[in-house]
Amino acid sequence: MTQLDALKQFTTVVADTGDFRQLAQFKPQDATTNPSLILKAVQKADYAPLMQDTVGRFKGRALDEIMDRLLVRFGCEILSIIPGRVSTEVDARLSFDTPATVTRGERLIALYQAEGIHIDRVLVKVAATWEGIQAARELEQRGIHTNLTLLFSFCQAVACGQARVQLISPFVGRIYDWYKKSAGSGWVEAANAGANDPGVKSVREIYNHYKHFGIATEVMGASFRNVGQITALAGCDLLTISPELLAQLAASDAPLERALDAQAAAALDLPAVSFDEAGFRYALNEDAMATEKLAEGIRAFALDALKLEQLLLAV
Repeated sequence: MTQLDALKQFTTVVADTGDFRQLAQFKPQDATTNPSLILKAVQKADYAPLMQDTVGRFKGRALDEIMDRLLVRFGCEILSIIPGRVSTEVDARLSFDTPATVTRGERLIALYQAEGIHIDRVLVKVAATWEGIQAARELEQRGIHTNLTLLFSFCQAVACGQARVQLISPFVGRIYDWYKKSAGSGWVEAANAGANDPGVKSVREIYNHYKHFGIATEVMGASFRNVGQITALAGCDLLTISPELLAQLAASDAPLERALDAQAAAALDLPAVSFDEAGFRYALNEDAMATEKLAEGIRAFALDALKLEQLLLAV
């Protein structure tokens, strides 16, 4: 049995890609996309006709609508290959605008439904700012399920649980990156690997909190830098993994054991935690890593959305 097969016994495996031609070989349950992944995909020759066709069909429409139609086109292609759900992201430039995020999320779902896709097969992906979390709360109340992304801190996860969002995506690799850079020459890789990886520890804390308090929100570890981070989170509800790391898991037959367990989490002695807006903003401000990585992530996704718009204008 490969490590990928073994992982699937404990965890729902999700492919983290916009390159849907890579999906079939790994047989993931779900798939996630983001502006950076779609930008990368549309610059490949295989996907140029798809972008050209989408722009050609909707020429003259608002640029943001054409962008959403392209994202949905990729999502529909992905859903034709996988049995589960696809995550499609709201424009990161709306990360601090609750009403605009709700409106854009509703439009994405309407576009999917116009293509015959059931609402339960799509997760609207929203940045885990306070405003994004409140937008997700509204969308969930309207029957639209959400995936809260750019999540780096415990307070973000708690607020998402309070909002009863469907799923969160804590970014393991980006947390690891920050602590490694912060430590500089004092970083010892062996001492910060596996269960001791700061990104892994963050997800484990969130997972244990959710399972202990019976919070239904799914935890999906994301943004992995190496296979060790993935195997250290075996047992997490879901893990979204790049094709490159999926290939490494599929090529290995090393033993893999469950690392996270809901029953063990339920037996822990953990304090109840909740946040109002002021408490959330203060807790996030106190976490330098989360503050910096959230802002950096929004800037990067916004820039890639802008680049994607420029490509659409050039068609």
